[in-house]
Amino acid sequence: MTLEEFLALPEEKPALEFEPDGTVVQKMSPKGRHSVLQKTFLELIDGFARGRRLALGFPELRDVFGGAAYVPDVSVYTWDRIPRDASGQVADNFTEPPDIAIEIVSPGQSVNSLVRRSVWYVDNGVRVALVVDADDLSVLAFRQARSPTVSRGVETIDRTDVLPGFELTADGVFSALKI
Repeated sequence: MTLEEFLALPEEKPALEFEPDGTVVQKMSPKGRHSVLQKTFLELIDGFARGRRLALGFPELRDVFGGAAYVPDVSVYTWDRIPRDASGQVADNFTEPPDIAIEIVSPGQSVNSLVRRSVWYVDNGVRVALVVDADDLSVLAFRQARSPTVSRGVETIDRTDVLPGFELTADGVFSALKI
């Protein structure tokens, strides 16, 4: 199947994704912790960046770039890179890599598959790819031309070059799981 044939398929829930090698995979259905973490990232990022017109977070957005069609749990685009239509509204199709791609490990999902995906993301233009693991209470960050970094506890999740002034720690994310 080609990428064009894949994009012509009807949408499914959970979403189908098109891997660079032509494989079609279905996203894992999100569970409780996954949903809370996804919402937390969106609230924190948009709460800081939207009013400043720095960036906007998008949940479950189909990103088509580099010969693949992925649906990260959260895609973050800096304000000037958000695709817009002729009237200035947010476009429906996103064909450039996000600035930040966030993947949250779901129960039964392979962490290694998300690590491989994150390496592919940064190799294809994503500035920061995060793998968020609620079982390990850690966030693994991938960047272009740098070794991965792990944040746990009060350690900062580094993405300041994308969102200057935005401070975020692993505890700041995972504390949302306790209600």
